[in-house]
Amino acid sequence: MGFQCQSHDNCMTTMLAEAQKHCSENGLRLTPVRRRTLEILLADHRAMGAYDVLSILAQEGLGSQPPVAYRALDFLVKAGFAHKIEALNAYTACVHPGHDHAPAFLICRKCQTIAEAETAPAKGRLGEAALAAGFVIERTVVEATGLCSNCVDGVA
Repeated sequence: MGFQCQSHDNCMTTMLAEAQKHCSENGLRLTPVRRRTLEILLADHRAMGAYDVLSILAQEGLGSQPPVAYRALDFLVKAGFAHKIEALNAYTACVHPGHDHAPAFLICRKCQTIAEAETAPAKGRLGEAALAAGFVIERTVVEATGLCSNCVDGVA
């Protein structure tokens, strides 16, 4: 998924259905708070902080204490429905929910939109360096900051 979603309603419906299916198949519970948290993250292709999510949950009567948001976000990350964007200390919905993959995140510094791209960090130069050092890569975080195509057009 790039910076522009062609059919946002279809995108959200598909992602929620995949999350529900994954939970059913793996004995996980997509509680109302977890589902609503995922919906909040899917509503926009931007990273959101836990307190931003909590604010919406609180307005809707789903909890007002920080652990409510953090627990829901932690579940979504562990289940593969969301990712934590380390550079922003924020969260974004995963575009490949429930699938084991190694994403890279393209973060627009101007509009804060996030795009998720697929990578293979164990291959290429990083993989070669790890192999030469006798190191086994278990997890990588790849985040690139720049300008999305919409914002590049506005830069002189």
